[in-house]
Amino acid sequence: MTPGPRLSQRWIRPEIQALSAYHVADPGKLIKLDAMENPYRWPSELVEQWLERLRALELNRYPDPTARDLSEKLRQGMHVPEGMQVVLGNGSDELIQMLSLAVAAADRVILSPEPTFVMYRMIAEVTGLRYQAVPLGDDFSLDTDVMLSAIEQTQPAIVFLAYPNNPTGNLFDAATVEHVIQSSPGLVVLDEAYAPFTDASFMSRLGEFPNLLVMRTVSKMGLAGLRLGLLAGPAEWLSEIDKTRLPYNINVLTQASVLFALQHKGMLDAQAQQIRVDRAQLLQALRGLDGIRPYASEANFILFETQHGEADRVFAAVKEQGVLIKNLSSSGGRLRDCLRVTVGKKEENQAFLEALQNALNT
Repeated sequence: MTPGPRLSQRWIRPEIQALSAYHVADPGKLIKLDAMENPYRWPSELVEQWLERLRALELNRYPDPTARDLSEKLRQGMHVPEGMQVVLGNGSDELIQMLSLAVAAADRVILSPEPTFVMYRMIAEVTGLRYQAVPLGDDFSLDTDVMLSAIEQTQPAIVFLAYPNNPTGNLFDAATVEHVIQSSPGLVVLDEAYAPFTDASFMSRLGEFPNLLVMRTVSKMGLAGLRLGLLAGPAEWLSEIDKTRLPYNINVLTQASVLFALQHKGMLDAQAQQIRVDRAQLLQALRGLDGIRPYASEANFILFETQHGEADRVFAAVKEQGVLIKNLSSSGGRLRDCLRVTVGKKEENQAFLEALQNALNT
């Protein structure tokens, strides 16, 4: 008897079988500058206060299903306009999935410029939607005519715009973003994950456009381990999207920990400001090196381009010296030959610069 296909191949959708799982590198003992994390830990006295708060929790009870207290504090801390509703997710990834599930139907499209956050494409494909990528310009800018033409042709259910963009770090022109919002037949979601590192935001403009939603996360504030994202916008949209949220998706520990952290938001803001200062210094240093082209950034990372065919070698040489950054060259397209470094502590940035200089000189 001829063996048939494996049982999983019979039942798992072909679109899922064709995907590659999201890969996260194991940093081991390397200096970790590959994941856009805030490098600063809490002072020990604050950790003790946090642990004392956690000791009072009843882990045998389900969490508040809508995280009411936390939602209100986040609304205040992120300056969500009056009259707008919020929905929380287990990180921004779950919010992207909720959005996709809410609009999923045959032949519907999710559209986004590329290169951008890879989860827009992956979640679209997992939820059975068509994904339409619109190439950015050579300088990673958003081309108004190209975007509007793609919107007209595909009539997307959702347009995702990362603002600032990941992995490029740049802000799209605000006027172009407005054109996209006004020309889109469905939702436009501004993903403001890197809001702590820029002064630009569309949050205050919620309600001005009937199809605009804004997404935020606490990850870049220094709380990446807690996995919490926020979606804000008109109740007309969010009350429907909330129906796709699994019950009790924000656990007791996350709710209590973020509430505690927001009481010390001044510390988190100060860390973000320090990262902004260090980003400018790191960018200036990178511009002084031969053999690479760094790009200006409004996020907590810097993208830089190596000479043609050199990205893999430079990445490996930097890693060999104890520093892990992100190799984006295999993504192809405009990211070919590109690497990305997260802004770390001063000593981490210096270690990276020395490792990069050595790699470029060999």
